[in-house]
Amino acid sequence: MNLHMGLDVGSTTVKIVITDENFNTLYQVYRRHKSDVKETVKTVLNEAFDEFKDDYITINVTGSGGMFLEKYMGINFVQEVIAETAAIRKFLPETDVVIELGGEDSKITYLSGSVEQRMNSICAGGTGAFIDQMAALLDTDASGLNELSKNYKKIYPIASRCGVFAKTDIQALMNQGASREDIAISVFQSVVNQTISNLACGRPIRGNVTFLGGPLHFLPALRNRFVETLGEDGNTFTTPEDAQLYVAKGAAILSAEKENFVLYSDLIKELEKEAPEDMEMTKKLEPLFTSKEEYEDFVKDHKTDGVVYEDIANYKGPIYVGIDAGSTTSKMVWITEDGHILHEDYRMNLGRPLEVVINMLKEAYAKKNPKAYIASSGICGYGEDFIKNALHVDNGEVETIAHYRAAKYFNPDVDFILDIGGQDMKAMHIRDGIIDSIQLNEACSSGCGSFLSTFAASVGMSAAEFQEKALLSKEPADLGSRCTVFMNSKVKQAQKEGSEVADIAAGLCYSVIKNAIQKVIKVRDPKSLGDNIVVQGGTFYGDAILRAFENITGRKTTRPEIAGLMGAMGMALISRDNSTGQSTLSDISELENFTYKQKNARCGLCTNNCALIINVFPDGTRYVTGNRCERGAGVKKEETMADLNMYKFKNKLLFDRKTLGDTARMGKVALPRVLNMYEDYPFWHKFFTSLGFDVVLSGKSDRKMYEKGISSISSETACYPAKLAHGHIEDLASRNDIDLIFYPAIFYEYKQFDKAQNHMNCPVVSGYPDVINNNVESLQDKKYMNPYLSLENEKVITDRLIEEFEGYEHNGYKLSKKEIRNAASQAWRIQQSYHDQIRIRGKEIIDYVNSKSLNAIVLAGRPYHIDPEVNHGIPELIEGMKIPVISEDAVAYNIEDVDTKVRVLDQWSYHARLYRAAEYVANNPNLQLIQLNSFGCGLDAVTTDQVQDLLEANGKIYTLLKIDEVSNLGAIKIRIRSLLQALNQKKMEGIVFKKDLDRLDYSTPEFTKKMVEEGYTILAPQMAREHFRILGPVFHHYGMNVEFLDTVNDKVLDQGLKYVNNDSCYPSITVVGQFMEAVNSGRYDTDKLAIVMTQTGGACRASNYVGYIRKGLRDAGYPDIPVIALSAQGIETNAGFDLKKPSTIPFLKRGFRAIIFGDLINRVANATRPYEVEKGATDSLKEAWIERLQAQAPTMSDRKYKKCVKEIVKDFDNIPVKDIKIPKAGIVGEILVKFLPEANNNLQKVLEAEGAEVILPDLTDFFMYCMKNSELKADLYGKSKMNSTIGKIGINIVEQYRKPVRKALRESKRFNEPEYIDQIVEYADTVTSLGNQAGEGWLLAGEMVELIHAGAPNIVCIQPFGCLPNHITGKGVMKKIRAEYPEANIVAIDYDPGASEVNQINRVKLMMSQARDTLKQKELQKIEN
Repeated sequence: MNLHMGLDVGSTTVKIVITDENFNTLYQVYRRHKSDVKETVKTVLNEAFDEFKDDYITINVTGSGGMFLEKYMGINFVQEVIAETAAIRKFLPETDVVIELGGEDSKITYLSGSVEQRMNSICAGGTGAFIDQMAALLDTDASGLNELSKNYKKIYPIASRCGVFAKTDIQALMNQGASREDIAISVFQSVVNQTISNLACGRPIRGNVTFLGGPLHFLPALRNRFVETLGEDGNTFTTPEDAQLYVAKGAAILSAEKENFVLYSDLIKELEKEAPEDMEMTKKLEPLFTSKEEYEDFVKDHKTDGVVYEDIANYKGPIYVGIDAGSTTSKMVWITEDGHILHEDYRMNLGRPLEVVINMLKEAYAKKNPKAYIASSGICGYGEDFIKNALHVDNGEVETIAHYRAAKYFNPDVDFILDIGGQDMKAMHIRDGIIDSIQLNEACSSGCGSFLSTFAASVGMSAAEFQEKALLSKEPADLGSRCTVFMNSKVKQAQKEGSEVADIAAGLCYSVIKNAIQKVIKVRDPKSLGDNIVVQGGTFYGDAILRAFENITGRKTTRPEIAGLMGAMGMALISRDNSTGQSTLSDISELENFTYKQKNARCGLCTNNCALIINVFPDGTRYVTGNRCERGAGVKKEETMADLNMYKFKNKLLFDRKTLGDTARMGKVALPRVLNMYEDYPFWHKFFTSLGFDVVLSGKSDRKMYEKGISSISSETACYPAKLAHGHIEDLASRNDIDLIFYPAIFYEYKQFDKAQNHMNCPVVSGYPDVINNNVESLQDKKYMNPYLSLENEKVITDRLIEEFEGYEHNGYKLSKKEIRNAASQAWRIQQSYHDQIRIRGKEIIDYVNSKSLNAIVLAGRPYHIDPEVNHGIPELIEGMKIPVISEDAVAYNIEDVDTKVRVLDQWSYHARLYRAAEYVANNPNLQLIQLNSFGCGLDAVTTDQVQDLLEANGKIYTLLKIDEVSNLGAIKIRIRSLLQALNQKKMEGIVFKKDLDRLDYSTPEFTKKMVEEGYTILAPQMAREHFRILGPVFHHYGMNVEFLDTVNDKVLDQGLKYVNNDSCYPSITVVGQFMEAVNSGRYDTDKLAIVMTQTGGACRASNYVGYIRKGLRDAGYPDIPVIALSAQGIETNAGFDLKKPSTIPFLKRGFRAIIFGDLINRVANATRPYEVEKGATDSLKEAWIERLQAQAPTMSDRKYKKCVKEIVKDFDNIPVKDIKIPKAGIVGEILVKFLPEANNNLQKVLEAEGAEVILPDLTDFFMYCMKNSELKADLYGKSKMNSTIGKIGINIVEQYRKPVRKALRESKRFNEPEYIDQIVEYADTVTSLGNQAGEGWLLAGEMVELIHAGAPNIVCIQPFGCLPNHITGKGVMKKIRAEYPEANIVAIDYDPGASEVNQINRVKLMMSQARDTLKQKELQKIEN
């Protein structure tokens, strides 16, 4: 019989389907492969042998592990989405959208309209693996979760962005006593939210929806959450019976097209042969130990004498009990007066922390001698409050203090503690006996213990056995340091190459430590860790992890024998120190009879309306959780700090304003309560009210408001305050009584500080009104205005408002110029008075604090951080600790201006206040600063380091709190309590930290003419290779010894990660990494070295690379290397490298031509390569021309230039080519990632391998865009007319140089000339606002439209992960472009040192398969016509 087989090798399972000729399934298997792909495939195929051995079959393999089998068995590989689509079109042809969840991936495929697939890229929250992880926390499996969820009563918000956060949320819920049923359903709901908000990215899921993949097939409760969330109105939902096998079925269907039949028994023979050598080899690391002797010495070396055990049965006298109720485990230690350990216990919580502690105590009571008694007890950890109240524990303490107390017991001089627990990691620096900085892993658990245990479990070992194996490894595999889930693919890669379990175990130990050091502690230099390091936490029980730590840091450490019990040991010691001899801890009889009841309630004492869980204990006491402040707990407060909470004051001052109501003559104008409104609302309220509008605000933010807008969020990595904007706009759009929705895009705020270099808004704040316009469908029949404006001064804003509103009509009333001018003038005064009131109130609070010498906290964030949904009640939490809360602006307005030279380019309006507030706090003994940072805020990668420097240089403690959509205050409470404890201790003991003001000096010497004469080497970063190869010799010819760095590899990225804040974008890590690698390499004489870097002065982070480089050089010990900042605005000057003086004109002319040559050569080579008859002909001609130009460009005359241009075009035109039709694909995006192949994983090669002709827009266009912006800034933002004229002249000059290029291309047979910048402006204007000038701004959108017009609708839009301008003009405009140009086939790909390459390639392959299909259909239509 002739049969068809599909083999789907996924990230966690192997699926096989065998069908007859009509595709009816005859045989199917679904099996987990536990990372051993080859063996599992063998077994599965052999099981079917007897049944099919004499049949002929066609076969296709698919799935993330399938590429390996393609190489190994020579089976044809198909992309899994294509296979899945084939199966859907065959069996469920009416499907519009497919939602598929797999083991490590989640996908949404849209099949109607423009076909498109979305897939998780950097994070694996919300996939099957995530569900398994969450189930394990509840001590069940995925199907157990499904059962539990049937009896739920309430759904809680859980973060599904990352398994770590979700765990934390779940632990917090468990520790507060939420039921397992409710937690189970909440996990499923979080998966749904993750899938919709992260993948749909603003494209609605509508029509016939089909669910596929294992989790959706096996978990009906999860399907029901999807159905309920998406709504059954106009939608139908289908789950095929064999949903988990659809990809394999599709592969079988596609295999039939090729008719390559093989005998089944021959196929089995193929399996017996040896696997081929894989090209991509995993790098190897140093072994942990080279010999057994070395290991034995190591063990001897690390013994401490700190732990003495005594027999509990015979001991008589006082006992001190320490309990550590941690996130996943509970620990207990009983000690004697001398600190000897009588009893220790360590157990998993399994979601019931209170019950576990009760059982631990009961067992210990049973062992103790009747003549011994409990003298005191103490508890710390996540479950502290709950258990302390339930069991009447004597002392409670924040866990950091407990850990420090225990570490001091083992090493009295300890100055650094690293604690790696199951899923949290804490690093504590100790200065003068005080914990002065704490780092916790906020965003990701890739360096924690659960990371090792998850992998150990997957090979059937315990974490301890796994670490033992690691000790013996000869060649540890280098697995990088990334998200746990994507690490799996690295591990699989290593296994295929034959790495033993030991090599993988050792490699993972290195990874855990690398993560801890690079991502959490962010250590540049291991010496900064201190001299007396104590490591602790359960993970350090293993010698392998300890050795990895010492190998990587080169430091010797103390590891206590009770590394995992340090919290409990610390609490026991603290209880001993604080003992009165009498303890209130529940005794055995109370424990035997202990029961407690739970009720749910809402607080209702304020607008937060917190959900409460009320626990009633046997003695009638109540313990309330879920409340953000003290009021809900039923605590009667005599004194309140609410009057001293600036956040409350600002919120009231900002929004409590009278409106006109029915007396308004101009109708109702609605403003969303988001982003820039938190700064400018007083202005807009006054402006519209004076003109006779009734001003309406959207409702207050809450979780429901966020969920309203979830389906139109176009970029999953935007910050939470931005995502909330969608909900607010939906809220306004749902009302029928509104005449106008007004949400202005404010590019420039007004300048508040003279010393600030600029006063822009962040790209997200300024550009978001445009994103809303392009993505929120419910605005289509509403009047929505989002003009781009500048509040730089009264005249500029008045003129623009007249342009926008003159002649605006409503009910026969028309607005005149005079009315608008007067309204703007009143609004301007009101805005000033708003800031004055903040200043005055701030001064009152500061004076009060100083007069009473209280501790007060400056909670420094952005204006919109006063939104309680964004700050999650942190100000109330601090207020509840009886501490005044002051906002950053209230402090900044009370200081003349900064004295300190800040390293960063001080160009963002909201952030300028942070530096001033930090400077003020640095010099005031009563104030402390806590910085709020929204997850995904790119600019904070710049500001946080600077604020930290300002504070720590002045002997202050710096605390950073990361906040996002998750309101888990557990970790935040730890940070704030530790800070307060440190402050009190400082005050009591009169400790003053040393100042280190040198730390703020980041100035590098000027680059002088003398240095040029001395032949200094000037290093420049690599970006566009062809261009820079031709440009290099031009520099040399004019006496500038510029060297473009050429290597970009893992070493460069490691250096980048070491010296740059890890939240910063990929290009900054690449650029700084290139420089630091070169400086540290020993290849250059560092006494004769300078560095040159461009500084755009634009609104994105690129303007701050110069600051990053200076910080990096200083941290690496090279403060004397000059850094030359090149900018058109002349932000800095250097006598030795001044490109503005007239004598540089010949250089500039030839330099610009070099860039144009680079563009031309790329353009003609890219248009020839895919068609060449002789492989390699194009590239060898290209190489020959580049070498020729390197020699000729420096001295080339105008005539010679024209001649060369002509010859290049002619030579490429004459390469013999095939007459074939292939799809054209374009690449657009952030400039460095676009032009540097190493930064985009050789995207151009990947596209060409997939059969595309690649079009890459010219580098020259970016310069044209910058010049064009000076013209647009004059029109939109009232900027200098002079600069506008210079910009126009610049464009004309460049076009003069481009003239011969255009002529030659027009006369060629096959090539097209580049578009003029004005044409690109027109294209961009149809899909976005020209006011978007951050990063690539409108150019990005314009280039996408340009490509579509050039016949290349297949576009890869590439951006660094979390690139701010791309939220607006990259991902933000795609929906609009698809609507205007249905043929657009766009895929957005993020690049990041941690992104998964397989995933990127899969998405490119899908785009290209769609491109080939479209081309095929076009050709067929031509034939038919």
